[in-house]
Amino acid sequence: MDARMESQAPATSPPVIHPAVAPLSFLLGTWRGQGEGGFPTIHSFSYGEEIHFSHSPYKPVIGYTQKTWKLSCGEPMHAESGFWRPKPDGTIEVVIAQSNGLVEVQKGRYSFEEKLIQLQSEIVGNASKVKEIRRCFQLVDGVLCYDVQMATNTITLQPHLKATLKKL
Repeated sequence: MDARMESQAPATSPPVIHPAVAPLSFLLGTWRGQGEGGFPTIHSFSYGEEIHFSHSPYKPVIGYTQKTWKLSCGEPMHAESGFWRPKPDGTIEVVIAQSNGLVEVQKGRYSFEEKLIQLQSEIVGNASKVKEIRRCFQLVDGVLCYDVQMATNTITLQPHLKATLKKL
């Protein structure tokens, strides 16, 4: 190969994280762990879980995918995906489509210092019973912890899910 062509090859540099995403860049990557769920109308259960947060260079958005499985046999349980749009003022917008057909539009706040994200549903679509969902994520000593609360048309806001995940 001609030496002149080699010197014209584009230099590879690390991907650029959008400034809006930078405060939440600690989320980026794959997290795996276990959780527990329950609600007044269902039996309590345990599950394995994997969450992946991704970022396309130069874009002000974080991609989100999540899947869970039965700990006893590995059978798939639930999955969801969406996008997180952090804003420079500490607010965040999140859209999530769940495998059961439910769609969430959430808004909330994040704190870079506390490594904390708090979300509350603005809209829960395609849901005959679910009326409200709140999610709280926090990084504590390198472990991503979250809890989800849910309200239905007959039950007020109650704990539904909680999990702890470690980065792979």
